[in-house]
Amino acid sequence: MASIVVENLTKKYGDQKAVDDISFEVISGEVVGFLGPNGAGKSTTMRMLTCYMAPTDGRISVAGFHAEKDPEEIKKRIGYLPENNPLYTDMAIIDYLKFCAEIQGIRKEEVNGRIRNMIDVCGLNLERHKKINELSKGYRQRVGLAQAMIHDPEILILDEPTSGLDPNQIVEIRKLIKELGKEKTVILSSHILSEVEATCDRILIINKGKIVADGTSDTLRKQAQGQELISVQIEGELEKIKKALLGLASVEKVTNMENRNGFLLVQSKPEASSRKPIFDLCVKNKWYLLEMTGIETKLEDVFREVTN
Repeated sequence: MASIVVENLTKKYGDQKAVDDISFEVISGEVVGFLGPNGAGKSTTMRMLTCYMAPTDGRISVAGFHAEKDPEEIKKRIGYLPENNPLYTDMAIIDYLKFCAEIQGIRKEEVNGRIRNMIDVCGLNLERHKKINELSKGYRQRVGLAQAMIHDPEILILDEPTSGLDPNQIVEIRKLIKELGKEKTVILSSHILSEVEATCDRILIINKGKIVADGTSDTLRKQAQGQELISVQIEGELEKIKKALLGLASVEKVTNMENRNGFLLVQSKPEASSRKPIFDLCVKNKWYLLEMTGIETKLEDVFREVTN
């Protein structure tokens, strides 16, 4: 069952379309990465999903409720961590979470239990008696996640949840999000592609307000790969070898590899493979083939291809 259904969603600022007629679904229990360059429409889309901002056109359904008719019902079912993570920094963690619980309408007798649960889930035990302004950036992000989940929402929308964190903090927050994804539907936006690949079941890429890619990281890489890329190292005179490789019917392009002295990057023609022809060429010329390795397209390559 789909937790989120977006149909022909558009947001205009004057004549400019920040989001341009996009449609997608997110299935219950799915962790979806939402990628795009700066100004692509990520944060605008997230604000519309959370009913923080009204669309110019289109339809949003969350947990069976329509944004136009039932925004308050949708807000009850969503936990939202905005990119700038607005916190009342002069408040103690427990007081702030109590305040958030009361705003979310949690029954008085359940508030303390929810706070204890969030402190445990978000790893705030050691810091729980501190004021927010005494916390590191990593722990402030944990407090932001705790406020987003205090009312036990079905859906979490996290905008740049690891922004400004150090590598250790990123690993900790990533692990937490993966755990949350076992029980909740999660949409997260990030500029860190390795983080999205490690955390998400599926990836949406938006560019200039339009969805330009949708699929698992493996699917997107395979779609982008198209032409075979092979790294080869052959003993002998490099220019002579390059000329011979370019003479193969299956080869489209041969270049020197950056930062790998003596290695050549061979790009095959569409739908062709050059592995066997390269091997046969080496046998024919009595050259030593020292290494031949296929190169898989990286998610960074896919991102650049669809957003350029």
